[in-house]
Amino acid sequence: MRIVLAALAAIALVGCGSLSGTADPDSDAPEASIAGAGRFTQAATYGETLTLWRSAEDVNAWIGARFEYDMSRAMRLSETQRQSNGRMPILTPEEFFAAPRGMCVDLSRFAVETLRAIDPRARAAYVMIEFDPVSVSGNTLRRHWVATFENEGGRYFFADSKRPGHIAGPYASTQEFITDYARYRGRTIVSFREAASYERQARTPAAKQARGERP
Repeated sequence: MRIVLAALAAIALVGCGSLSGTADPDSDAPEASIAGAGRFTQAATYGETLTLWRSAEDVNAWIGARFEYDMSRAMRLSETQRQSNGRMPILTPEEFFAAPRGMCVDLSRFAVETLRAIDPRARAAYVMIEFDPVSVSGNTLRRHWVATFENEGGRYFFADSKRPGHIAGPYASTQEFITDYARYRGRTIVSFREAASYERQARTPAAKQARGERP
């Protein structure tokens, strides 16, 4: 499994070239050189597809081929519009499977909940990344979500709207990935946390420090 994942990550890296300096820092949308279709398996329904998929590679292949970034939804879920209009629901895995168009947290929810269903041993979780804020069309954007899982002691990261179909890893820790990711995105990461849910949770100062967050 680890060899397969490493090979898959290497193939993805070849497809997108060097990670340094390739990303548009003002957008979570896929880079044109990264997005693309590949071989994947699916059935007519989400429930039926769960019986076919066995691992993160299966989920990742589908994401790489099917995911479409929804910029208008990203703007509606920005901090600016959430403060004005309230929170919008995040797509369920079933909704996302039927129409795989959304933004980073929709994609990470699909990946985490799907991987938990097909391979609980992978210990899938969310990683919330907080960048220095940027303004896009008058909307403040700062948070970004990806999915993580474990395999043979290594940490892997995927379901990233910026590079769908890419598995990053193995890393010894989430902090190691974050350091790499900041370089790739060309943005300062001010905090991050690994979480069991995408839902907002209260954090004590001690918990924030343990997760690498700024007090």
